[in-house]
Amino acid sequence: MFTKKILPIAALTGLAMMTQAQAADQSQDNRWYVAPFATFINSGGDRHARDGWGGGVGVGKIIDQHFNVELKGFYQGFGGDNGPWDLAGGSADAQYYLFRDKFSPYVVVGLGGMNTCASANCGIGFIGEAGVGATYEVNDNLLIRSDVRYRYNNNLNAHVQPGTDEFHDMTVNIGVVIPFGDKPKYAAKSDTRTAPPPIVAASKPDCSALDADADGVNDCLDKCPGTIKGATVDLKGCAVRLILKGEHFRYDSAELGLNAKELLDGVAKDLIPFPQKNEIQVQGHASSEGSDSYNMKLSQRRANSVVEYLKLKGVSNKLSAKGYGETQPIADNATEAGKSENRRVELIWIE
Repeated sequence: MFTKKILPIAALTGLAMMTQAQAADQSQDNRWYVAPFATFINSGGDRHARDGWGGGVGVGKIIDQHFNVELKGFYQGFGGDNGPWDLAGGSADAQYYLFRDKFSPYVVVGLGGMNTCASANCGIGFIGEAGVGATYEVNDNLLIRSDVRYRYNNNLNAHVQPGTDEFHDMTVNIGVVIPFGDKPKYAAKSDTRTAPPPIVAASKPDCSALDADADGVNDCLDKCPGTIKGATVDLKGCAVRLILKGEHFRYDSAELGLNAKELLDGVAKDLIPFPQKNEIQVQGHASSEGSDSYNMKLSQRRANSVVEYLKLKGVSNKLSAKGYGETQPIADNATEAGKSENRRVELIWIE
């Protein structure tokens, strides 16, 4: 019964690892860390044993935006029909983070070895683990981490438990991650635009006749110079809305396409030197194809992708993501042209 319940979890975990999205830019955070943890183990029925407790410690390294690698050692103990059980071993783990934020979910797989003793019978075998977990960032040098794992253990004919050398357990780990050193900051790409030539004071034109950023508000009244091209502005020349149109995502996916990344590179390039204090809400919208609930979830994931990409590019504005599905069309969904207009992402500057 235990095996039948836990094997689908392992299969789903492996599938999540295979369908990873390619990162746009690598995270600059590549620190080493130490990770002590406590463990609750739910032993499978093939051990004829009770549940138990244990702990261990891992040493790992952040590789990039999505991956960590870690070596860990552990000990767990519990009682059973054959007397007390003692498990001591270690593994090499690979963690894949779906995204990095204050709350960061991940999937994990690991391979290693374990010495198993049931009373006086001991044997060394190998283990394989797969599971899901998450971290919560308390500060730059302390994260709380927890995960749930399925563990397969084969004792290689050691006959620790009469009748079988294969065991199936579940472990629940909770602990902390302590990175070493200061957390690096994302570096914004420098603005390589050529500065305009100096204006001779004697021939300086009236600012009311100038509109340097072509937003329709003259330079005398413009309180937000460097407006993003194509943005709707208020009477002070500050951006209030920008609609990103075109094929930005792969079909039925939240993965940004090449043209979307190029467009967002330009948006980030304009936002970095001229940030407004207003929060920017990234809104995802969909056409009427598909169910309402599916389109709502897809538009939310697409808005999240845009927010994550802008952060990676160094945008310092406060960003939030919200999906609206097909609830706010701007064109007729009865035509293909209208559906294309409705598949969009909008940046809204909130007062």
